[in-house]
Amino acid sequence: MFSSLGPLEITLIVLALLLLFGAKKIPELARGIGTGMKEFKKSLKEDDTTKADESTKTKDENKA
Repeated sequence: MFSSLGPLEITLIVLALLLLFGAKKIPELARGIGTGMKEFKKSLKEDDTTKADESTKTKDENKA
C-alpha cells in the first residue's frame, strides 16, 4: 500500500500533520484512530459469530 512512498514523502506528510494539528493533538488523533480500529475489528468478529450462529440454527431447523 505504501510501497511507493519514500522517506521524503513520509517526512512531508508528518510535517503537514504537525502544521495542521499541532504536536499536542497528534497523540489524541492516533489514540482515536486506534480505538476506532479496535471497535471496527470487534464488530466484524461479532458479525462473523452472529452469522455462524444463524447458519447453525438454519441447519438445525432444516434437519428437524
